[in-house]
Amino acid sequence: MYLCSMKQDFYCPDGKTALLISGGVDSAVATHIMVERGIKPHLFYIKIGMDGEDSSCTSEEDIEISQAIARQYHLPLDVIDLQQEYWDRVVGYVINRVKNGLTPNSDVMCNKLVKFGAFEEKVGKDFDYIVTGHYARTWKDTDGQLWLLSGIDPVKDQTDFLAQLDSLQISKCIFPVGGLPKSEVRRIAEEQHLLCAHRKDSQGICFLGKINYNQFISRFLGEKEGDIIDIDTSKVLGKHKGYWFHTIGQRKGLRLGGGPWFVVKKDIANNILYVANGYDTRLQYGNSFHLADFHVLTANPLSTEHSNDIRFKIRHTEQPIAGKMTYTPQGWFIESSELIQGIAPGQFGVIYDAEGQRCIGSGEIAPKE
Repeated sequence: MYLCSMKQDFYCPDGKTALLISGGVDSAVATHIMVERGIKPHLFYIKIGMDGEDSSCTSEEDIEISQAIARQYHLPLDVIDLQQEYWDRVVGYVINRVKNGLTPNSDVMCNKLVKFGAFEEKVGKDFDYIVTGHYARTWKDTDGQLWLLSGIDPVKDQTDFLAQLDSLQISKCIFPVGGLPKSEVRRIAEEQHLLCAHRKDSQGICFLGKINYNQFISRFLGEKEGDIIDIDTSKVLGKHKGYWFHTIGQRKGLRLGGGPWFVVKKDIANNILYVANGYDTRLQYGNSFHLADFHVLTANPLSTEHSNDIRFKIRHTEQPIAGKMTYTPQGWFIESSELIQGIAPGQFGVIYDAEGQRCIGSGEIAPKE
């Protein structure tokens, strides 16, 4: 494996290469770049939407576009059905977390358990490398360790979606578009007349398909009426249909007058939502949290003896935030001088080095005691 001398800055393989194609522009351009560099990957479309009129993803168009890309570049394409694995591993995880009052991240677990998990077990094990259209990069240090790096487009960077992978999974990854801004990816797609050049980006949570998220959760957990209480006055303002339909920082769906109202606390045992009024309420914000079960990607450079300068994300769209990470008897503790809106237990805190480039690992944000 060697580092290509090109602006895309990704490792070029000598062995058998599989490419996960989705029907979107990113994986299509990844296909083009690989072929342009003389590599002929075997394309695989992973089907994960559940069958059924009300709950499945519309995969027909995705597959048709993937087939067109395969024909354009004279590459083999197979459709791999991982619907049951997705249901068992990812949907099961979502329901378990929601039931416990947490905020799950299905996209993170889909990558870990399905795209780089179940796929590896069924097909990927027969290939030396797995190529995807993620906005991320890899870098090998002088000790030969391969690290996950942020994509150069700060808005599209997807290392947070990959931060639960293990070192073996990372060692097989190739990310051809990670060294490009999204605008350049679109330009290449247009220049190469790719069928998906102007297709919108996917929004995740594919298993929901056409159905409403609350309807999906209700199917498994039902409804249970509870109080909505003003945390400042202790006044009951209204009713909700179950704490599992709401997350910390949420505004929509409360059906309260005189807003805006935001969920700031959940009493799981008593099925109570606590809310605060106003965009500037301090209760919406925090600046610290603990991580449960911190997962390291490659190696852990963090000291347990003193605090570490880091950057971190708690949601996908944000830039990494500067902070300190300290080891305590309760686990890793993250603190920032910045106030952060909607720190939701169950979401992933993704940890980077002080420059915000090298992804060290991630862990679930733990509930406050």
